[in-house]
Amino acid sequence: MGVMRLGYVHTRVTDLEAARSHYADTLGMRLVHEDDDRLYFKAWDEYDHHSVVLERGGVGLVKLGYKVQRSEDLDVIEKRVQTFGCLTERMSKGDNLAVGDGIRVVLPSDHVVELYAEIEYTGTETGTLNPDVFPRHLVGVGVPRVDHALITTEDPATLERFFGECLKFRPAERVVTDLSEDADLLGSWMFCTNTPHDIAFIKGPNGKLHHFAYYLNDWSDILKAGQLFSMDDVSVDVGPTQHGITRGETIYFFDPAGNRNEVFSGGYQTYPDFPTITWTADQLGKGIFYVSRELNERFTTVLT
Repeated sequence: MGVMRLGYVHTRVTDLEAARSHYADTLGMRLVHEDDDRLYFKAWDEYDHHSVVLERGGVGLVKLGYKVQRSEDLDVIEKRVQTFGCLTERMSKGDNLAVGDGIRVVLPSDHVVELYAEIEYTGTETGTLNPDVFPRHLVGVGVPRVDHALITTEDPATLERFFGECLKFRPAERVVTDLSEDADLLGSWMFCTNTPHDIAFIKGPNGKLHHFAYYLNDWSDILKAGQLFSMDDVSVDVGPTQHGITRGETIYFFDPAGNRNEVFSGGYQTYPDFPTITWTADQLGKGIFYVSRELNERFTTVLT
């Protein structure tokens, strides 16, 4: 019972045509629907209708969508969220293109999360009968799927408690100020699947997006992505490098509107009995960028 995975990321962009080129030609996502104000994309190994929505008008996160296992789970989650004290509203089939009934929640961090059980199934580009390992027509990076998002919050401890109590996520890794009993939580990487994080958040202003990420298979795919970013004049923030937190291999980069994206590979598997890993603030540079052990100013201050 409960949340299965991240389903979609909905962001704002300043220029739909520039965004179309970045997400389709550089990242290799497929455009599945468009109207006057929005573009809907999916990656080649995703089977639901879409995973990224780009909306004309500014920058930053509109909402995140998480898919639950059964429609009955929505009633249980709604009661938990209301008991926690967060604002909820029901969303009906058709409120979002291809998405069924669900719950819209305003988090303690002012971000909006939608939970739903049904979305139109369109299948992967390799199918489910004797499939090839990838489609031969891949473009650009050829990202296979959306992986996670990282947001900022003024109160990481409350947001961690929300995801734990209401959605049954667990923390894989945490950053605290120190090891004292009254230490403050600075960040949490939480999972509902078997990856190091399906959502992460760090201390910062409410309502902001730090990045959302795509999964790649391995380090060689990360390097190839970096080469393609150079070919397409994509603004790269950091990388290629590796995280200490999650152990993932990474490049951070920006879409044309300034929203930060990531390609991510590696990491480790998590399970219900996974022991939470703790980092202290004095080792945060090593935790975020294991090789250089340094945080650049742009990485910690540029949010959308």
